[in-house]
Amino acid sequence: MSSWSAEELDALDRIEEIRVAGRRQDGSLRTLTIVWHVVVDGGLYVRSVRGAEGAWYKGVLHHHEGAISWDGETREVTYIADSSVDDQLDGAYYKKYGNGPDTDAIVNSKAKPTTLRIEPR
Repeated sequence: MSSWSAEELDALDRIEEIRVAGRRQDGSLRTLTIVWHVVVDGGLYVRSVRGAEGAWYKGVLHHHEGAISWDGETREVTYIADSSVDDQLDGAYYKKYGNGPDTDAIVNSKAKPTTLRIEPR
């Protein structure tokens, strides 16, 4: 497994949204879905605003592999459950997206258990 470069993390941190997708049983890529993301301690993280019922989240859980897309870039990735920086992620989401109901939904007890770290492959 490789890691994100400082330049990639800076670019990802500056943009508002990324698109994520898991793989189907046959290995094909599922539909890319727009999600909010944050960069914390050199890692790229996402959560499902719909909790464990989010379609993209369920799709990612099958193989823990897929792709992300941003600003014309697409990367093959691995999705890893990681709750080790949950409190920092909450702060990062508020800092990036501001206070409000949409941000509250991504830091609540329904969304927190869906925290995934995304690593490039």
